Amino acid sequence: MIAPWLFERIVAWGDAPALVWSDTVTSYRELAKLADAWHEELSARQVGPGQVVAVEGNFSPNTCAALIALLRLGAVCVPLTPLLRSQREQFLDIAEARLLVVFDAADAYTFHEFPRTVTNAVTKKLIAREHAGLVIFSSGSTGKPKAILHDLVALLEKFHKPRRRKTTLTFLLFDHIGGIDTLFNALASGGTMVTVPTRDPEAVSRAIEKYRVHTLPTSPTFLNLWLISQLFEQYDFSSLKVIAYGTEPMPPSTLKKLHEILPDVALVQTYGMSELGVLRSRSRDSESLWIKFTGDGFRTKIIDHILWVKADAAMLGYLNAPDLIDEDGWLNTQDAVEVDGEYLRILGRVSDLINVGGQKVYPAEVENLLLQMDNVQDVAVFGRPHPMMGQVVSARFNLKSPEPLPDFKRRLGAFCRPRMAAYQTPRVVEISDDAQYGSRFKKLRSG
Repeated sequence: MIAPWLFERIVAWGDAPALVWSDTVTSYRELAKLADAWHEELSARQVGPGQVVAVEGNFSPNTCAALIALLRLGAVCVPLTPLLRSQREQFLDIAEARLLVVFDAADAYTFHEFPRTVTNAVTKKLIAREHAGLVIFSSGSTGKPKAILHDLVALLEKFHKPRRRKTTLTFLLFDHIGGIDTLFNALASGGTMVTVPTRDPEAVSRAIEKYRVHTLPTSPTFLNLWLISQLFEQYDFSSLKVIAYGTEPMPPSTLKKLHEILPDVALVQTYGMSELGVLRSRSRDSESLWIKFTGDGFRTKIIDHILWVKADAAMLGYLNAPDLIDEDGWLNTQDAVEVDGEYLRILGRVSDLINVGGQKVYPAEVENLLLQMDNVQDVAVFGRPHPMMGQVVSARFNLKSPEPLPDFKRRLGAFCRPRMAAYQTPRVVEISDDAQYGSRFKKLRSG
């Protein structure tokens, strides 16, 4: 059995609430019984060590129980979400899945079998270890999505030490490394996971109040939408003690407003990558974007202002791309950082960097300033090709109230002149009604 300590704890938690899904509470005892039933079902379908099985769903009782059973069987699990169903066939082919289990909105399920066998050398390396595996796909916002293979035994090790029981809202998706981290953190500590039917501010606020949620893991983009919703006086957030934000840079203006509204809530920046898992970290304070890494199992270093990480739980490799981990086990995260003693500030991905005639512009820094303009609800900053400068800064705005583009451009110029350098000022400006984020509530920066 893989990681027997985890299943022993799930059984030991007994009648404690494990999951709230569709306003129904599932206890650990009930979840353990479901996992046993799935173990029998999957075994009857010849699922065992090294078999690749995809599971499409959300954090429903059957979906979670199936994942637990696959771990017990030593299989390679590929969590998928219905939100990315258009890419399902591509994902299944890359992962070499021979079985797909699809869970619907009522937690009913269907099986789909495929005549595939494992040929990928990275997967075979995992099979030789006789360990269970996990395949996570990158967001795939540009180009072909990368398939990241993890050794689940290594990934679970950080949860071996029990932590405080708490009620956590499962905002991050089932196919996201942060969502998987939330799941195993809860299971290993006897915590409760609370799901929401939709991830809009109203549904999240209602769930926090009704189920006395302690921790909300989410993204800065959602937190900005939450602030705009002005729901903070309509719901009771007294149970909320921690908001853990990550996946993208946090605008300081958003952090400041959130701290003013929820002064008793710890605002904690997290850092994670699909290739590394979620690293334990601590913010300098709730108003600070400076973090330091804590805990065991990984090391960090800075080379030319870029963060490198060496982690015990790092991926085994990509299934469909060259390995980015060097021969000494270090991964170039491609995240630019500033350093202040033992603290770091994440500036953003090098791939998002805008090069204006040799001058570097970090989109998140410009967005933070532009969000302070009157009538601006949201903004995405990105680069556009330019024959003389290489690139120029472009900005796509969502406005709170309609405003003619010429008038807005005049206001924008007057706002930017005293606050940023000329090369940072947007030269191409758009006003849009379209959302500036994708299904993962992460800012979309593209023209």
